[in-house]
Amino acid sequence: MEYSFFDRDLSWLLFNERILMEAESEDLPVMERVSFLSIFSSNLDEFYRVRMPVVMALGKLNLLAKNEQSEDVLYKAQQLIEHMQNRFGQVFTQRLIPLLKENNIHLLFHEPIPAAIRDTVNDYFYSQVLAFLHPVDLTGGKKQFFPENNQLYFLVNLALKDGKEKSVILNIPSNQLPRFFSVNQDGRQYIVFLDDIIRYNLDKIYKTETIKGCYSFKITRDAELDLDGDYNGDVQEQIEKQLAKRDLGLATRFLHQPGIPLRILHLIEDKLGLQGSSIVEGGFYHNLKDLTGLPAGGPGLKYTKWPALVNRQIGANESIFDFIAKGDCIFHAPYQSYNTILRFFNEAAMDEDVEEISVTLYRVASDSRIVNALISAAERGKKVRVLVELKARFDEANNIKWAKKLKAAGASIIYSDKAIKVHAKVGLVKRVVDGRIKYAGLLATGNFNESTAAFYTDHILMTTNPLLLRDMDLLFIYLAKKAKSADGYDIDFQHLLVAQFNLQSKFIELIDREIDQARKGNPAAITIKMNNLEERVLIGKLYEASQAGVQIRMIVRSICCLIPGVKGMSENITVRRIVDRYLEHGRIFIFHNSGKHEVFMGSADWMNRNIYRRIEVCFPVYDEGIKNEIMAMIELQLNDNVKAVTLNEQLQNIRVHGTEPLVQSQRAIYELLQQKVYEQV
Repeated sequence: MEYSFFDRDLSWLLFNERILMEAESEDLPVMERVSFLSIFSSNLDEFYRVRMPVVMALGKLNLLAKNEQSEDVLYKAQQLIEHMQNRFGQVFTQRLIPLLKENNIHLLFHEPIPAAIRDTVNDYFYSQVLAFLHPVDLTGGKKQFFPENNQLYFLVNLALKDGKEKSVILNIPSNQLPRFFSVNQDGRQYIVFLDDIIRYNLDKIYKTETIKGCYSFKITRDAELDLDGDYNGDVQEQIEKQLAKRDLGLATRFLHQPGIPLRILHLIEDKLGLQGSSIVEGGFYHNLKDLTGLPAGGPGLKYTKWPALVNRQIGANESIFDFIAKGDCIFHAPYQSYNTILRFFNEAAMDEDVEEISVTLYRVASDSRIVNALISAAERGKKVRVLVELKARFDEANNIKWAKKLKAAGASIIYSDKAIKVHAKVGLVKRVVDGRIKYAGLLATGNFNESTAAFYTDHILMTTNPLLLRDMDLLFIYLAKKAKSADGYDIDFQHLLVAQFNLQSKFIELIDREIDQARKGNPAAITIKMNNLEERVLIGKLYEASQAGVQIRMIVRSICCLIPGVKGMSENITVRRIVDRYLEHGRIFIFHNSGKHEVFMGSADWMNRNIYRRIEVCFPVYDEGIKNEIMAMIELQLNDNVKAVTLNEQLQNIRVHGTEPLVQSQRAIYELLQQKVYEQV
């Protein structure tokens, strides 16, 4: 039969709706709801920078080809965005701002600045804000103006004394000053947008003109890097040159406040070259991702923290490598303290027995302790090999910074080819103890990043299993060759699943085994958790498994192109999303295997990019205790009836109705881990 699939971009937009649903949830503390609005806004900006150029281009191409289905995607995307932005405005203005006021926090939203704080605000304008304002005469034609990506501006319409009009663009310097200014007065906290501080002081800038209108706007630009052909010369230099051009990309969205006169709108379009971009009417304030920095606090306004748990099995004076040698161990961020992972790298840098450290880095913290440990190791004369992925979107500059520091310290830096990203999360340490070579490895579902480890749910396996370590060594040998692809390399990975080599074929083999069992009338089941699901070969194989009677349960956080619950195609497949205080990020694959469950974890989503254009690593879990722990955690998520939604065949987020007992899986996982030998810190 011919299979059907959800559109990936519409699916992503419906994931962002799931974020919005949390902002609308009455059982969350008010500042957590504000944070979800911030995430929603940030996500939408990224969609316009990365995906909307593709959607628009395909829409135009298919208009010429009279392909109504693709035209429909662009229309549906625009309708979805408009609908969600209206919901955003309603929850922000009608629910959250009043709730803040109930807590004595007055966020001034499109209203005059109260007389009680006006002098303080005016003083702030004169002493701090005024120096950062750079007006540009749009009608004078003397100066070419190019608005920066996602920066905030006013279009100020002025009447001159001679009766003529002048239009001026005035920057809102939120990239140089805090977006919000807080004043405590008479027992109340007032919070004022930087935008309004400028808006209400325009008469101090334009003393001889009449201000006829002031309209806020921003422009979002295409963020893709244009990396033509193979790299020639210095890779860092090539990427740095492209980064310098990123914010000069074509405009994909012109977002403006309501009420702007049509003639002014046309003037801006013409002067700023916005033909072809989406013209979107938004609210009076843009870049509401800045809400994450809203200076509001107090009892009950945020989540009660769950202190990170520490594994006290590791002795204070015991080498981390001696501890791992006793058997595999697993760490679950952010439920457990990331200090153990930092300790792995720190001890590797200082341990005199360590001769070599190899690691892949995709996204690292801006002040990464892990990279500082690697620098220290290199300076001490250890052989340090680091694959720094310079093409990690929006982390390119940070990765280039660290690559330069590592190279200066003497580390060997490996770069991937233009066409292949290295997204694997693996680290390998070689020690020589009493003349014998010993290895220890890290295999993770997420980045080696202590910042994101505070709110991304990931799993890090620490192992001295020679079966896994042999494959890891082979992988680093391959990467060190700076290979452009797997073509021409016959590497026999026996245990690791590595994209470009055996990852897709192994997953197909595992699904086929379940299909075979189902056709024989035996129990057959697959449970998968991932961030994104797009690749049609693997989706098609899951459809085939469903038709054979395999029971398939999926947890897919974001993009999902698989349509669940369709009779004759996918009636045995369910898909759910979980959005809670932590970002679900782990990738886990469980195959029933006639009751002898096989469990894999790793870095790979089932996206085209992961399967065909990246080096990814998934790894088997051989330790029975760890395997049971992972399966117990997944079972809690599959029983979540508080923070889970199911995805139906119309691509809608349907809340799971809470019936007793209520299961909030993230809380339940934390409590599960508390029962073990961990302590709070």
